[in-house]
Amino acid sequence: MSGGHSKYVPVNGVMKWLDARLPLPRLVYDSFVAYPVPRNLNNWYTFGAILSMFLILQLVTGIVLAMHYVASTAEAFNSVESIMRDVNYGWLLRRLHANGASFFFFAVYIHIFRGMYYGSYKAPREVLWILGVFIFIVMMATAFMGYVLPWGQMSFWAATVITGLFTAIPLIGEPLQTWLLGGFSVGDPTLNRFFSLHYLLPFMLVGLVILHVWALHVVGQSNPTGVEVKDMKKETVPFTPYATIKDLFAVVLFFTLFAYFVFYLPDYLGHPDNYIKANPFVTPAKIVPEWYFLPFYAMLRAVDFDIIIPFTSIVLINAKLGGVIAMFGSLVVLLFLPWLDYGKTRSGNYRPMFRQFFWIFVIVTILLGYIGALPAEGINVLIAQILTAAYFAHFLIVLPLLSKYEKTKPVPLSIADAILESTARAKTGGTP
Repeated sequence: MSGGHSKYVPVNGVMKWLDARLPLPRLVYDSFVAYPVPRNLNNWYTFGAILSMFLILQLVTGIVLAMHYVASTAEAFNSVESIMRDVNYGWLLRRLHANGASFFFFAVYIHIFRGMYYGSYKAPREVLWILGVFIFIVMMATAFMGYVLPWGQMSFWAATVITGLFTAIPLIGEPLQTWLLGGFSVGDPTLNRFFSLHYLLPFMLVGLVILHVWALHVVGQSNPTGVEVKDMKKETVPFTPYATIKDLFAVVLFFTLFAYFVFYLPDYLGHPDNYIKANPFVTPAKIVPEWYFLPFYAMLRAVDFDIIIPFTSIVLINAKLGGVIAMFGSLVVLLFLPWLDYGKTRSGNYRPMFRQFFWIFVIVTILLGYIGALPAEGINVLIAQILTAAYFAHFLIVLPLLSKYEKTKPVPLSIADAILESTARAKTGGTP
């Protein structure tokens, strides 16, 4: 859905002069003021604006915190304590940054699930979806690097465990781990590398977000019906004020919840062991990552068996490599979603069976997160294996089969028809 020709008109001579040489005001106006969006967007479409606000928050607080942080194993923990106690409003900056990461991921998970439910990954939005997946992966890398920086017990041992996974990769695994660590164990070079990457990756994230928004403006915003815009005048409204007011209201509500955690439950989403200085000689009773990594951590630990060539004792894939493949494969499979679900109907509103399997998938993901927080022993391992199999089955088996055999409901001919039908249903109390 293109916005058509620009309707920007410079308001004075200075703006006219600038528009002729660097049309930045025109770009902003066309992208965030006059840009047409479908008039049937619901509240689930406000999380893009929420994520934008959190990206800005993380960048600003992170830059200020970096001014006071010392990337040294001897001083890192103390520098974080000094930020909390000695820097003006340092306690607020760190709480905003630490809790902001959790809420950032909470919003991005909702954003991803919304895209999956409404088929926002289907043609012509494949590149838009792929860019979104890369944003998610870079977010995870950035968050992991940041989790190591406080240099508490959980920081140190999480770095030790995760970097140790690279040794499972044949041929290049050990050299890659040595390069990442800057040596043969987690130490000063590791912390310096992680600090540099944690500082630089967010700017790469900004670049990906710009590409993501650019791709969105090229193909147009999807909507709950999955039907493309046919009549710009009847089916769209300007982004400002219609979408911006709705987004602003959602941002205020979401940040109110965020503020509650920052001021009343600042450490609720963290791990108590991370308030103990890192000690390489004392292993925590249970090593767990932050909550937003738990589903993938559960998949990593679910593979506790070797895969051997049938009728031989030759190990094709050992348990460690199998876990790494499962963990990273769970992200890679998202990149191929537009081609795994190739049905023509986009929105889950008109796909009865898809809708049921979608909610099963959401429950499976939540349960993986729960199992990831429990010890990898006994029945927990079996449950993790079943849930991991269900996760991959959704993409590799269920979606292709639904694309081929599912009987969908009639899709409205246009967004205008869908709006009229919804209005009529509301007036009759929900009956057709």
